[in-house]
Amino acid sequence: MSCVIENACLRVEIQELGGSLSSVRDRSGTEYLWQGDPAYWDGQAPNLFPYIGRMTGKKYILDGKEYSMDIHGFVKDSVMDAAAHETDQVRFCLEDNETTRSQYPYHFRYEAAYRLAENRILIGYRVENRDDRTMYFGIGGHPGFCVPLEQGLKFEDYCLRFPEVTRMKRVNFTPACFVAGGAEEFPLEPGNVLPLRHDLFDRDAIILQDIPKEVSLAAAKEDSAAPRKGVRVVFPQMDYLGIWHAPKTDAPYVCIEPWSSLPSRQDVVEDLAAQPGLVSLRPGGVYENRWEIQILG
Repeated sequence: MSCVIENACLRVEIQELGGSLSSVRDRSGTEYLWQGDPAYWDGQAPNLFPYIGRMTGKKYILDGKEYSMDIHGFVKDSVMDAAAHETDQVRFCLEDNETTRSQYPYHFRYEAAYRLAENRILIGYRVENRDDRTMYFGIGGHPGFCVPLEQGLKFEDYCLRFPEVTRMKRVNFTPACFVAGGAEEFPLEPGNVLPLRHDLFDRDAIILQDIPKEVSLAAAKEDSAAPRKGVRVVFPQMDYLGIWHAPKTDAPYVCIEPWSSLPSRQDVVEDLAAQPGLVSLRPGGVYENRWEIQILG
């Protein structure tokens, strides 16, 4: 099941499974969110918690005990409750249960909230540590956007544009998509743009660090009197940005993924208390992270 929030600019659907976006339309009816064609990728916009990416052998260690968890954590597979639903906003909640504790032995409350403000979808994550020990976790988003967004354009007509000159770096990953250590400079083309090509993703996801805190997806050239449709993702509290579509395909979408942390290292079963970059939340503490999706055009 899903619920709808809307205003004068947007109509947005969010599903109970994972509390995740399932449709983003402007008032012309244009669908911006990837609709999950399994020929390429059956996901749409999963919320990532309590881990981002892969774990070696799908395992990790906490307090000397080994646990198992699937890629990107369990929220994406959990049915969440709509705790508050108004015309233009909704909040979904998940509290620990027997299933979550078998993978992640904490008492917690996780919330994913959505609110519309004109052409913006304001997204908020909130985590409450209800346990008597420190929680360690990663958190992030994984929205996929349709490319192209308009008839007469193709995937290669689009680019990702960053707002300022930056010496961002691409995090080194192994062929199996684990952290390899280190990072290499990732230069942009003039205008701070990354032109989209399907072969960009032949090595799987591009994970960037030392990044500006926003990026826009739009047609590279304005050859129309009307503004082109596009998307801007703003993520002031995230340290990493993933860019992805299914490798070695002509998939008609691109994911723009703000992440708080990285996956595990190759062949290392990580101890969560020692893994760099994870959020460390004291007993009784509350963590909040806000980002947004702006619909352009």
